[in-house]
Amino acid sequence: MTGAGRGELEGTVRVSEIPAKATGSTRPVARAGGALPARPVPGAGGGPLSPEPAGNADVGAATAGTAGTAGGRARSAAVGGPGQDPGDPAGEDVPGPAGHDGGTGDVGAGAPPTVGTGGPLGAAGSADGVDTRHHAPGAEPPGVEDAPLTSDDVVWQSSPPGSIYDYIKVASFSIGPDGLVDQWSARAERLFGVAARDAVGKDPIEAFVAPELRRRGHRKMAEILDGREWTGSVPFRTPAPAPADGGPAAAGPQEAVGLAESVGLEGIAEVYVMPARTADGERSAVCIVVDVRALRQIETDLAASQAIFGQSPFGFLLFGTDLRVQRANRRFAAVFGGAEDDHRGRTVHDYLPRHEADRMQAALCRVLETGEAVTDMQIIGPAPGSNERRHWSINLYRVHSGSGRPIGVAGLGNDVTSRHAAAREAAHARRNLALLNEAGARIGNSLDLETTARELLDVTVPGFCDLASVDLYQGLLDGDEAAHMRQSLADGSAELRRVAFASAVSDVPFPEGTGPVEVGSVHRFAFNSPCADALRTARPRLIAAGDDCGPARRLTSGLIQSTLAVPMVAHDTVVGLAQFSRTKGSEPFGERDRALAVELAARAAVCIDNARLYRREHERALILQRSLLPPGDPEAAGLDIACRYLPGNAATEVGGDWFDVIELPGHRTALVVGDVMGRGLRAAVAMGELRSAVRTLALLDLEPAEVLSALDEIARGLGNLPGPGHARRATPAGARGRDSDDLAEVYLATCVYAVYDAVTRRVTFANAGHLPPVLVEPGESPLMLDVPPGMPLGVGGEPFEEVDVDLPDGALLALYTDGLVESRDHPLDEGLNAFVGALAEPAQALEDICDHVLNTLDTHHGEDDIALLMARVRGLPAEHVGDWTLPREPQSVGRARELACERLRAWDLEALVDNAELLVSELVTNALRYGEGEIRLRLLLDRTLVCEVWDAGLVQPRRRRARDTDEGGRGLQLVGLLSAAWGSRRTPRGKTVWFELALPDGDSAPMDAAEALMSLF
Repeated sequence: MTGAGRGELEGTVRVSEIPAKATGSTRPVARAGGALPARPVPGAGGGPLSPEPAGNADVGAATAGTAGTAGGRARSAAVGGPGQDPGDPAGEDVPGPAGHDGGTGDVGAGAPPTVGTGGPLGAAGSADGVDTRHHAPGAEPPGVEDAPLTSDDVVWQSSPPGSIYDYIKVASFSIGPDGLVDQWSARAERLFGVAARDAVGKDPIEAFVAPELRRRGHRKMAEILDGREWTGSVPFRTPAPAPADGGPAAAGPQEAVGLAESVGLEGIAEVYVMPARTADGERSAVCIVVDVRALRQIETDLAASQAIFGQSPFGFLLFGTDLRVQRANRRFAAVFGGAEDDHRGRTVHDYLPRHEADRMQAALCRVLETGEAVTDMQIIGPAPGSNERRHWSINLYRVHSGSGRPIGVAGLGNDVTSRHAAAREAAHARRNLALLNEAGARIGNSLDLETTARELLDVTVPGFCDLASVDLYQGLLDGDEAAHMRQSLADGSAELRRVAFASAVSDVPFPEGTGPVEVGSVHRFAFNSPCADALRTARPRLIAAGDDCGPARRLTSGLIQSTLAVPMVAHDTVVGLAQFSRTKGSEPFGERDRALAVELAARAAVCIDNARLYRREHERALILQRSLLPPGDPEAAGLDIACRYLPGNAATEVGGDWFDVIELPGHRTALVVGDVMGRGLRAAVAMGELRSAVRTLALLDLEPAEVLSALDEIARGLGNLPGPGHARRATPAGARGRDSDDLAEVYLATCVYAVYDAVTRRVTFANAGHLPPVLVEPGESPLMLDVPPGMPLGVGGEPFEEVDVDLPDGALLALYTDGLVESRDHPLDEGLNAFVGALAEPAQALEDICDHVLNTLDTHHGEDDIALLMARVRGLPAEHVGDWTLPREPQSVGRARELACERLRAWDLEALVDNAELLVSELVTNALRYGEGEIRLRLLLDRTLVCEVWDAGLVQPRRRRARDTDEGGRGLQLVGLLSAAWGSRRTPRGKTVWFELALPDGDSAPMDAAEALMSLF
C-alpha cells in the first residue's frame, strides 16, 4: 500500500471509528514513545470522545498526522500489554504489530508525519484543540479524568460537520494468523449487533457467512492470510446466541438494547481487507466494513432530492444561511427564466416587488432563526416579462445537516393565481347570491312606490355600486296607462319622474352640469341617449367612462367610471329605468354584474308595478268609499252631530267601514255605523250596497230590528248563498253537489242601528255583532250600553233584539268601529278602556271631543279603517210641540184647523197658515173617512214644520192620479204639491200620515193654495 492510499484510509477510518462520550470534549492523543491516555480529556474542541483501544487498526486512522511520528507506539505496557484479555470491553488492548521505524502497530504506520494535513479531512490532532507535540514523553495531557468508560459512551461521531461520514457507518475488526477474530471494535458491535466477547476467537466465515457461501469464504480467507488485499460485498447474517453464550442478555442494560436491535439481522457489507503482520511477524489482516444499507439509503435520498429539484411541478429554492439562492429547480427556472444555475446567489429582491420581497425576507430570517415552518404564505407579484399580477403560495422550512446544524431554508412555491381567480369568482357569486337574498327579504315589504324604490337602492348601495337612481314613467304614476304605452314604446323618451336616489359618495361634489336629477322632478332622456335606447329596447346598456360624448356625458363625466342603465320590466311592460354607477377606482362592471343588475331591477319592477296597481285600486276604492259616506257635516233634528273617518294607510287595502245619519219623519234620526269584513274594492262595493239598503229601509220607517233583518237577507244575497227559496228549488241530484261546492264569496258585516226621537228623547238600538255604543250622561261616568250583539249580517237564522234607552238632555252618544279600539299592539279590551277614558270630559264641543279621542288612542297604526260618530242630545223644547187628541166626528176637522192655525200664529209662522190649514184639513178628513179610532194631531217645529195625523187604521194611504171626470182622489195630490215632503208610516197602534213644510226664509214665498188646486184640473 502506498502512503497516499494509507493516508486516505487513515482519514476514512479516523472519522468513523473515533468513539464519543456524552459529556466532556476530548480527543485521543498519541505521544512519541508513549501510550494513548486511557481516560478522556475534557475541554478539548470537537465532540466528546472515548479512548481508542490499543492494537485496533483504527487507531492509526484516528491519529492521522501524529501517530506516524518516530518512536511512537500505539499502547503503553502500563495500559495494556501482550497479556491483555481480548474480551475486555474497555478497549481490546492487544499489542499492535510493529510499524515502520518503531511506529505504532496501526495499518497506517509509516504515514508521513504531518500535523494538520494528515488524511483528507485535515489534521485531526489539532482540530480538537489538543496539540500532542507540546507534551513530554510519558506525561498525560492536562484535565485527564480517571473515570472508566462504558458501552453507553460509544456513539457515532458527527464532527467535523458536513462530512460524508455523518451519513455512512464504518466499522473495523482484525483477523489473527489463525484466521479467527482477534480484535472486535465497538463500532463493529453496533453494526453487526454482536458483542466483542461473542466475536473474538471465532471464525468470521462460520459466524457471519451463509452456509452455501462458506467454502468460497474460507478460500478467500486463505488468500488474505497469504498477504493479498481484497475488497468486495459480503452477505451476512447476525447469529442469535443464547444468553449463556454472552448474547445481548449477558451485556449491560444499555448495551443490550442496542445489540438486541440487530439480532437476526441479514444484510450486505462492503469489506476492505488489508494484510498485516503481528509483533511476531505472523500474517494477519485488518478489515474495514461499510454498511451497504446506508449507501443504498443515500442513493434513495439523492434520487428523492433529484425528483424534488428536477421533476417537481412546484418551484423549489434552497437558500443558504446568507439568504441567497443556492439551488433552484427546473420549474422555478421555467417561470422566472434562465437556467437553474443562473439563479445562484440571487435574493428575493431580484424576483419580487419591494414590499413583497421585504415580507419574504423577514419570513426567511424568522424560519432560519426559530426553525418554525411557514405554510401557505401568500405572495403577490408580476411574472417576468408581464404586468399580470400573479399569486404564489409559499412554504418555508429550515434545512439541517446530518449533524443537526442549520444550513439554510428550503422554499416551495406554487402558482395559485387560478385558485385566487376561482375564489374571487366564488366570492362574487356569493356576494350576488347574498344580494339577491337580501333583495328578496327587503324589497316589496311596502306597497308604496317610493318606499319600494328606496328599498332597491338600500340593497344595492354600497354593496353593488356607489350611486343608483330609479325613474318611473309619469304616465303610469298618473294612471294614464294608454298614453304611457304610446309614448314609451315609440321612442323611449317619455316623461319620467325621479322617485329615488342614493349615493355612497355624497360628500364628493359633482362637476358642473353632471349632478344627478333631483328626486321628485320630472325629466326626459334624449332620443339618441343610451338610457332612452335601454327603455326602447328593454335591454340593459353599459355606459363606460370612455363614452363621454353626447347624452352619455352626464353619466360618465368626472366622478363616475361606468353606469349600468337597466330597464325595469314587469309583466312585459317597462315601468321605468334603474341606473347603477361606480366611481373611478372601483372595479368595472362585468357580465356577472350585468346579470345581477337585471335580476335586481326585475324584482323591484314587479314590486313597484304591484304597488302601482295597488295604489290605483286603493285610490279607486277610497274614492268609492268616500262618495258613499255622508257629505259634509250631517244634521239631525234634536242632535248635534260630529263624525270622523280615517282610511287605512297605503300599505293596507281600504276597508268596509261606514257610518250614516238618516233623517226620519217626525224629527227622528237614524244613526248607523257598520263594518264589512274584508278589504279592497270588493269590500268597498259591498259596503256601498249595504249602506244604500240601509237608507232605503230607513225611509220605509221600519223598526230597527226589522231593518237589520232585511239587511241580513241582503248581505246573504251579496255572497250568492242559497237562501230558503233556493233550498226549496228542485235541482238534479248530480248538480246539487256541484252547486254546493261552487259557492261565491261570503259577505259578513257588523252593524249597529239606532233611531232617536227628538220629541221623546228616546233611542232604540238594534245590534248585529257590532261593538256596543258608549253613553255619557251629564255628570256621570262613560258607560258602555248593554245592547244584545246579535249575529253579524250575512249569517242569518237569528232574530235581532231592540233596546230602548231614554236620554237626558245633553247626553253624549258614541258609535264607532273596531279600528279605533283594536290593533296588533293594543288588544280590544285595552282599546275599549282607553276609549271610555277619553270620553270622561264630555263638556267640550263635539269636534274637540272627536279630535281628543283620535289623539289619545292609537289611531295611526293604519291597520284598519276608523269610523267615529258622536251625537249630543238636544231635544225639542215643549213649546215647539203641539199635540192634540180629537174625537172621531166630523167636527174634528174644523177643530183641527183651528188648533193648527192658532199654534202657527203663536210660532210666528203666519206665512204657513193657509197651506197648513188646507193640508191639516185634508189629512184629518182622510183619517175620519178611512181610518179607525181616535185621531191625534201633532205639530213639531224644528228646522222644518212637521204635521202628523195619527189613527188606529192599518191601511196606508196610496196616492193615485185622478181622472178629469173623477170628483175625488185629488187630496193626496194636493198634499204633495203644497208640502216639501209627505208620507206615512206604521206605528204599533196604527199608522201616521205626515207632511213637512219648509220654514219661510224671507226670500221665497210658499206656493199659493189656489194655484195648486187649479193645477190639479
